Amino acid sequence: MEPVVGATPKDVRSEQEWRESLTPSEYRVLRQGGTEPAWVGEYTDTKTVGVYECRACGTELFRSETKFDSHCGWPSFFSPLAADRVILREDRAMGMVRTEVLCAHCHSHLGHVFEGEGYETPTDQRYCINSISLRLVDDSAR
Repeated sequence: MEPVVGATPKDVRSEQEWRESLTPSEYRVLRQGGTEPAWVGEYTDTKTVGVYECRACGTELFRSETKFDSHCGWPSFFSPLAADRVILREDRAMGMVRTEVLCAHCHSHLGHVFEGEGYETPTDQRYCINSISLRLVDDSAR
């Protein structure tokens, strides 16, 4: 995965350290910009109240209150917890222009954000995030 231009991650690890701390599937998505298949992620349909953290570094990224049913095959949120929690950058892979979403703390790949799709959400945005990039911390466990 290409480094983020003009930004330095706060969580800096070698590729070997990332490989040791993540499963091969997590590494492929989080550190190599992969995508998990649609409808297989553990958080696609969950309704649990809590905070979604970056699976790589533990940074709180999304609240369950911003999660909505987009029926796209991946968890969808209409807004991150705070704008400074994610980095957005242009992604021209796969023959199209998209906006990639990265964790601002460790620069791991989370998914993509789309706008103007007509969802009845406060932002008209869909942060389409790989379940494998997240870890849900149930509010009752806090």
